[in-house]
Amino acid sequence: MSWWQTDETHDPARTSWVNSAQGHRDFPIQNLPFGLFSREGTAAHIGVAIGDSILDLSACADAGLVPETLADACRQDALNALMALPGQERVTLRRAISAMLSDPAKRPEVEPHLHAASACTLHLPARIGDYTDFYVGIHHANNIGRQFRPDNPLLPNYKFVPIGYHGRASSIRPSGVPLVRPRGQRKPPEADAPIFAPTARLDYELELGVWIGPGNALGTPIPIGEAAEHIAGFCLLNDWSARDFQAWEYQPLGPFLAKNFHTTISPWVVTAEAMAPFRKAQPPRPEGDPASLPYLTDPDDQAHGALGVTLEVTITTAAMRAQGLPPHRLSSGPASNMYWTVNQIVAHHASNGCNLTPGDLLGTGTISTPEREGFGSLMELSSGGKAPLTLPTGETRSFLEDGDALTLSAIASADGHVPIGFGPCSAIVLPAR
Repeated sequence: MSWWQTDETHDPARTSWVNSAQGHRDFPIQNLPFGLFSREGTAAHIGVAIGDSILDLSACADAGLVPETLADACRQDALNALMALPGQERVTLRRAISAMLSDPAKRPEVEPHLHAASACTLHLPARIGDYTDFYVGIHHANNIGRQFRPDNPLLPNYKFVPIGYHGRASSIRPSGVPLVRPRGQRKPPEADAPIFAPTARLDYELELGVWIGPGNALGTPIPIGEAAEHIAGFCLLNDWSARDFQAWEYQPLGPFLAKNFHTTISPWVVTAEAMAPFRKAQPPRPEGDPASLPYLTDPDDQAHGALGVTLEVTITTAAMRAQGLPPHRLSSGPASNMYWTVNQIVAHHASNGCNLTPGDLLGTGTISTPEREGFGSLMELSSGGKAPLTLPTGETRSFLEDGDALTLSAIASADGHVPIGFGPCSAIVLPAR
């Protein structure tokens, strides 16, 4: 089953006996994302989000409610084993979960394994062996490039190769974990030498995360036509960035301390199977752009490789919260503004024989639109700090201040289907230590 094929689990007429799932913004029965949760006094284990509740999948396995061949993977303390399953086995599990949550006859034996999400703690869903961040948002690349190279914002390789760098898996945290403002080297424009101090240009980046499924053996590339088989699911990802550190350190080897201090992800893994109705054609390349090289070219991927997802970023400051003001939207736009598809970045990553493993995480890079309303970072919104934003309190922001809280959110939608969400991806900025 390809990830753009739908089945009964996507039926818009399907409802759940879990009342809060009906019309839920993020987690109707058509979604069923996996995550890792704990309750007071329990270790972290696997659950499924349904409405305002979490289904304890480990307990369901112990109760014989999931196929026996998949029960061990459901009892683990991380999603790596589930992610490693072949796609058809994940589909089988999804169908079983959907059936038990939609069939009223199953309610008596399933309901004891439901817990209020508000009483649970969410954790990183997988043991992340490696994290790679890409740069496939072409409008972001253009917007940033123009600030440094007005006449030639994109470097010559951009339209030939999916650009990426290896990030730091150890500092990835789930939504809700505060971000401590990092210290590092930065060189103020008026200074003759760098100083070591807290960043003065803290920024966010609006990205999607791509979770790797089965993966490949070292030395064995993943063909573009098989890349979808190695994608387990998606999340939201905020690649926090210290722009002043980055400007000083990134040449010649790229991002380092400007990026590795903290990355926030939404803790629910929206499966590739759940995203089937929301696949769409990859936008055609502008006239005159080069065709992708053969190892990155696949007709099916071009026909179904883009994502029908709307992304949004909101901010609250300490003053806004004190006044009871709602979050202020900074930007909103479609995820289809990616120059390369997720299949292409997976195929490219493995094209030299690099081995991807279950639970590895890829970031798409910042997703922006051509218009200011959809810019995916403050570096773009404030034109590098030259045009500060004014917030509802009258406060201005060029970059993030201590006490600011950022939230990324996303909704996948398509005509004739129930929309599904990703859950929040949030963190508050704490002062440097």
